[in-house]
Amino acid sequence: MNELEKIIVVVGPTASGKSDFAVDLALKNNGEIISADSRQVYKYLDIGTGKITEEEMRGVKHHMLSVYELDEEVSVARFARDTIPILKDILSRGKTPIICGGTGQYIDALIFDTQIPHVGPNKKLREELEKLKTEELVARLLARDPARASAIDPHNRPRLIRALEIVEAIGKVPKQKTPKLLYNTKIYLLNPTREILRERITKRLEKRLAIGMTDEVKNIMARGYNSNSMKKFGLEYVAIAKFLENKIDEKTQPSLFATAWQSMKQEIITKSMQYAKRQQTWNKKYMGNAEVRS
Repeated sequence: MNELEKIIVVVGPTASGKSDFAVDLALKNNGEIISADSRQVYKYLDIGTGKITEEEMRGVKHHMLSVYELDEEVSVARFARDTIPILKDILSRGKTPIICGGTGQYIDALIFDTQIPHVGPNKKLREELEKLKTEELVARLLARDPARASAIDPHNRPRLIRALEIVEAIGKVPKQKTPKLLYNTKIYLLNPTREILRERITKRLEKRLAIGMTDEVKNIMARGYNSNSMKKFGLEYVAIAKFLENKIDEKTQPSLFATAWQSMKQEIITKSMQYAKRQQTWNKKYMGNAEVRS
C-alpha cells in the first residue's frame, strides 16, 4: 500500500447530512465523491433516495449515482468490482476520493481488506425462500449470520434472500479476521441525536412529497413494479406504493384519503427511525478510527 494514498469516508445514519458534508470536504481537499448507497446506484430513484442534485453538487464530481437499471442486482461484490477502479483512478489523478453513504457493506468493501464472497444467483433456493414469511427469513438469517442480520433492514426481503443465498453457498459463515484499512483513511462519523434525526426525517419527508415523490413512485409502478417488488428500493417506495394501490379517491373519499395519507407518512417516519438506529449500530465499528460529529 502506498502510505501517501489518502481517502476520506463520510458515514452516518439517514438524514444526518452526509451529502452536504462530503461536498464541503471535497471542495477543501481537491476531492471527488463516490456514493456508497445501495439505492442511489439505481436509475429513476431520485427523490425517494435523496439523491444529490446537480446544484447541490456545487461542481464536485460524483460517482456511482444512477448507474444500474431497476431490475439489476447490485451485490456488495458487484459494487466493489465496479467501484474500486474508480477509486484508484481518482487517486492516480492526484485527487482525494471521498466515499459517502449509508450502506455499510458497500463502504467496508472499498476500505477494508475483507474478502467478499462471489456467489451467483441460485434460482431454486430463491424460489424456496420467496415462500417464507419475512419474519421467517429474518429468523433463518439470525441463526446463520447474526452480524449480517443485524445490518439488514428486516423488511427488505430481496436483501434478506440475497444474504441467505450467500450463507447457503458458503456452507457456513467464515470468521473474519480483524479487518485492516487499505488506505490512509480519514473517517468522519456524523451522529446526530435521535431527536434531531426525527425532526430532519419528518421535514425531509414533507419536502420530498411536495416536490413529487408520489409521482416518482407512480412512474416506477408504470414500469411493472408493485409494493412487493419495490422492497429492494426502500421503505418509502413500499409505503407510497401501498397507498396508491388502495386507490382512494381524494375527491369522493376525502376523510378516508386524509387518514390513509397521514398513516402512510407516519409509517415512513417510524420505519426511517428504525433504519437509522440499525445504521448507527453498524457505524459503531468505525468509532475507534473516526472523528465523530454531532
